[in-house]
Amino acid sequence: MTDPNAIQPSALDQLPDRDPEETAEWQASLDAVAKAAGPHRAAYLMRRTLERAEGTGIALPKLLETDYVNTIPTAAEPSVPGDEAMESRITAWNRWNAAAMVTRGSKHGVGGHIATFASAAWLYETGFNHFFKGKDSGEAAGSGDQLYIQGHASPGIYARAFLDGRLNEHHLDNFRRESGGDGLPSYPHPRRLPWLWEFPTVSMGLGPLSAIYQARFNRYLTNRGIKDVSASHVWAFLGDGEMDEPESTAALALASREGLDNLTFVINCNLQRLDGPVRANFKIVQELEAQFRGAGWNVVKTLWGTAWDELFQLDTTGALVRRLREVPDAQVQTYQTRDAAYIRQDFFGKDPALVEMAKLLSDDKILECFHLSRGGHEARKVYAAYKAAVEFKGAPTVILAQTVKGFTLGEGFASKNANHQMKKLTADEFKAMRDLLDLPIKDSDFVDGVVPYGHPGADSPEVRYLQERRAALGGPAPARRVHPVAPLPAPAEKAFASFDKGSGSQNVATTMAFVRLIKDLVRDKETGKRWVPIVPDEARTFGMESLFPSLGIYSPKGQTYEPVDRDQLMYYKEAKNGQILNEGITEAGSMADFIAASTAYSTHGEAMIPFYIFYSMFGWQRTADQMWQLGDQLGRGFLVGATAGRTTLTGEGLQHADGHSPVIAATNPAALTYDPAFAYEVAAIVKDGLRRMYGEAAPGEDPNVFYYLTVYNEPMPQPAKPQGLGIDEGIVKGLYRFNTAESAELSPAANAPRIQLLGSGTAIHWVLQAQKLLAEEWGVAADVWSATSWTELRRDALEADAALLRGEERVPYVRQALHGAEGPVLAVSDYMRQVPDQIAQWVEQDYSSLGADGFGLSDTREAARRHFGVDAESIVVAALAQLAKRGEVKATAVKEAREKYGL
Repeated sequence: MTDPNAIQPSALDQLPDRDPEETAEWQASLDAVAKAAGPHRAAYLMRRTLERAEGTGIALPKLLETDYVNTIPTAAEPSVPGDEAMESRITAWNRWNAAAMVTRGSKHGVGGHIATFASAAWLYETGFNHFFKGKDSGEAAGSGDQLYIQGHASPGIYARAFLDGRLNEHHLDNFRRESGGDGLPSYPHPRRLPWLWEFPTVSMGLGPLSAIYQARFNRYLTNRGIKDVSASHVWAFLGDGEMDEPESTAALALASREGLDNLTFVINCNLQRLDGPVRANFKIVQELEAQFRGAGWNVVKTLWGTAWDELFQLDTTGALVRRLREVPDAQVQTYQTRDAAYIRQDFFGKDPALVEMAKLLSDDKILECFHLSRGGHEARKVYAAYKAAVEFKGAPTVILAQTVKGFTLGEGFASKNANHQMKKLTADEFKAMRDLLDLPIKDSDFVDGVVPYGHPGADSPEVRYLQERRAALGGPAPARRVHPVAPLPAPAEKAFASFDKGSGSQNVATTMAFVRLIKDLVRDKETGKRWVPIVPDEARTFGMESLFPSLGIYSPKGQTYEPVDRDQLMYYKEAKNGQILNEGITEAGSMADFIAASTAYSTHGEAMIPFYIFYSMFGWQRTADQMWQLGDQLGRGFLVGATAGRTTLTGEGLQHADGHSPVIAATNPAALTYDPAFAYEVAAIVKDGLRRMYGEAAPGEDPNVFYYLTVYNEPMPQPAKPQGLGIDEGIVKGLYRFNTAESAELSPAANAPRIQLLGSGTAIHWVLQAQKLLAEEWGVAADVWSATSWTELRRDALEADAALLRGEERVPYVRQALHGAEGPVLAVSDYMRQVPDQIAQWVEQDYSSLGADGFGLSDTREAARRHFGVDAESIVVAALAQLAKRGEVKATAVKEAREKYGL
């Protein structure tokens, strides 16, 4: 058994000690202090020594956790410029109207959240009055600061917009009632309120992740010389419960590694999540401090208000600090709701030194400290933290601000576990709140028990002060602005037309075709620099390594080493002005990059063209929530699902075999989903996407969309684009006839049975093989159609159905395209049948489909396709079965074909 008192081996033992005697003296001194003055005094002296070492530049590992006190001492706090009393009145009006808005809405059953903003009101007001730069800021013109508002605090932001005149009572009464066209969305949704909100922050966890990558993308724009946005600061307002989400802390190391001192997290530590305490038996602030310090962030704790100053001055033994460190969060929450006698017994009664301290404190003083005095509720404390954050250089800052959830809402709300689900206050509770906030609202203003909105008047001192402060900081905030910029010029036609002639005898995968197209487009003199290639450490998998030396991989430090492959043509080149964002193994981080780049046209007035290429299986399946965020934020760009399909990625197995990404993508209204078969289709789709999103959108077209293209890693001959009118239109709309049995020179008999074969993506090649087998072995004429987008065909048909209900005559495009085509229709894809079945109800012919349903498996492509019943021979059997139903081939032909092909 190991002796606990024995000297344990240390990592320092392997380093030479040039003066062991001096080392022993330091250790003996520490032992002496601990023996004479106690271990707490020894710890205090060690902390002071480490603090001095850090201040003099001595390189030492930092402590991950500090005492449960404010980082900035009261004596070091700067005074708040401006009128604190005026700001207090503004905050009171905002508190009132936020609560009134949600309460009035509750009669319609729409709900809302009150308690979060009540705890965070000063965190926002201090920023709006002194820190948050607007779009017209002289320092950050056109960009301002980027504000990620905590979603549940949105009523408070609406209340402030009401005070400054950007919203009226009608808007507030339509909180969460949007169908009429003039309502307010529940949370920050730019697509629903595009003049106000810039960044969606619900679902929780996506806000902090996106904020980090937004700050990083700001540096990218500056370092690449696109636009100097170095004066823009990113502020992310988060809840302590939200930090449970893995995305919330997924990129902390990136932020510190790249020194993103243009980023500040403000975490509202009200110690409660949705159903109860965040860390009931522990301390969330201490946990977060250790996590952020360990990741290399600057940490500022703003825990206690000024009422606590007297208590800390009385703490000559350190007993108070020790007690604060050991009390779990749930008990701190309990103190907020209990009387002074309980606090005296439970908090102070645990230590004789604290018992003596409590004798010097009145009940009112104890209640002031434990019920009211939190750092996040005092303008001076918050201002000091924000000032420290924006002045800190070399690392991002996190502010851990302690508050009370439901603060000022009364005893029925404050610190109650259920307050997140409480949607209204009674008239009496509002009157008590009015008295506490000292607002000039009369009892007679409550008509029929309905709480009134409060406004001091458009020309009141409060509104003038608010507007003057915002004018000084560059205009209203939050605010989203789409800058009046000219459409990007279309790239030279040569880049797209080069694919029209096909690849001849060379086999080319559509992934390679896409990469080749991008290589040509990034060379364009006008728009080449605006492409933002994003890849999650799979560039070589997708054949993109040729872009490394020509474009460079973005790194704020440049390349501080000699790459191992420097003597090779396609060496790994990093550069401060690099264009490629090679994110490492993080699809979530790559998507956050994409969102920042895809919305730069609004955030910074700079149109950027991101394309993010990824394993198709690990895109929508893994980060679909971020793709909804992308659609909400009105992002534009190209998502590219590479190594697509259930059967094309040989040997990788179940977890890599994508048979369903188009299904998930089809659920996102902002995603235009394409499954191109040929290189010229890829080119046509990208060309049209550039026109729609970055050029001149046609009347009725929404430019705020993004494209999802599936591309394949299977090298196949790339045919020339068919001649004839309407091919490009068909590619973009989702369907066109690739060939007929006659044009394929299969010489069917004049009266041969006929069938229409529809294929998408790589399945078109099996369909073409089946077309030949049907003609040569079964006397059946098949026409082949390329279905580039089942989803767009369905959406067009849905719009046509809606038009018919409005009394308009409109025929779905899929029905127009197939009109008059002889025989039944058989649709085939490398995805589950649900993908091609999207169009079934609008096809006037008999319709059937084949697809790769079920789990993927490892095998050769041929074996996998036979397993799923989508290979050429399986298509032949399915085609014969359809024709046999119609009596156009012998019923025995189906059995004969199965036996012939070994099915």
